[in-house]
Amino acid sequence: MSITPLMPVYPRTAFRPVRGDHCHLIGEDGRRYLDFAAGIAVNSLGHSHQGLIGAIQRQAAELMHVSNLYGSPQGEKLAQRLVDMTFADTVFFANSGAEAVECAIKTARAYHQHAGDEHRFELITFNQAFHGRTLATISASSQEKMHKGFKPLLPGFRYVEFNDLEAVKAAIGPQTAGFLVEPIQGEGGVRTASQEFLQGLRQLADEHDLMLVLDEVQCGYGRCGTFYAHEHYGIDPDILATAKGIGGGFPLGACLATEKAARGMAAGAHGSTYGGNPLAMAAGQAVLDAFEAEDILTNVREMGAKLVARLEQFIGNYPDLFEEVRGRGLLLGLRLKAEPRDFVAHLRDNHGLLTVSGGDNTMRIVPPLVIDDSHLEEFMDKLSQGAASFQPAEVSA
Repeated sequence: MSITPLMPVYPRTAFRPVRGDHCHLIGEDGRRYLDFAAGIAVNSLGHSHQGLIGAIQRQAAELMHVSNLYGSPQGEKLAQRLVDMTFADTVFFANSGAEAVECAIKTARAYHQHAGDEHRFELITFNQAFHGRTLATISASSQEKMHKGFKPLLPGFRYVEFNDLEAVKAAIGPQTAGFLVEPIQGEGGVRTASQEFLQGLRQLADEHDLMLVLDEVQCGYGRCGTFYAHEHYGIDPDILATAKGIGGGFPLGACLATEKAARGMAAGAHGSTYGGNPLAMAAGQAVLDAFEAEDILTNVREMGAKLVARLEQFIGNYPDLFEEVRGRGLLLGLRLKAEPRDFVAHLRDNHGLLTVSGGDNTMRIVPPLVIDDSHLEEFMDKLSQGAASFQPAEVSA
């Protein structure tokens, strides 16, 4: 038998982490790595946050899982906390970002079809977006590399260029149900929506009675220095998908919606066996507790500003390697002159620095939200050493 026990769908590297220590990972061989990948923007509190660990341990000893046939005091408390902090009136808990986006898509369709508009099912989405790996979420994403081997795709999505409001206007038709957009495209290359674009989508949604659906799985939950990235734009969505940092490493996602947007999501319309389980709710509460007690959002803004300033100064030393710095807060990207995978591998294997490749020749920098000046200095030292020693084609990720 030639296939591996783990289905070989990931191009796994030789690095095999076995332990986490705050903002570092320790490999099977004992080597220590600075983690500025954070599980791809998941480990918002780092790897050994005592508040999160304690909350999970206590809840595991009490109750881990019950059916959603029963009342959920744990889910009600976390949902109310999110409602109080956001635009939303109601929350559906899931286990991942893809599930949260899936719920958001269904909620947008149900908004119209509940009112009898059966023909309104199409969401306008945007080139280079990433919305997940389910059949619906790859259909919502225009990336051909994600479609290969899984066609036919699901109908109901129309792709237009990101940040092109005129293209959006031209794409609106009688089947349009709304827009699905990331305020900052993470996997697509840390591409930031313009103020005019996101405000324009909000205006178009209001004018045509469409749903503005935001995918803030990667850019939300403090990652950009506000609780959700759309707060930078002075607009509110109708529906929002969130995950990654919401559980600090524990599998958790959520779909947030206004009362109006959720009018079609009645009993029986959607469900999840594990979604909203007591253990996940305890993790979610612990993350929010840490956000408040440790003033995480202020730290993101301060560390992000320092890191951007250092990076912008740094890349001028290597004009043949880097082009620009992108992003907000601690969702940052270095755009390279060429595909970044070899450079990411070089930093990892030779300098003990973990980052993440992205689209549009961009290396993502998404550290835990609890980094301090010492981690910033270590990062810049390792990045500088890596850039100085990098020979393009010397490694293969």
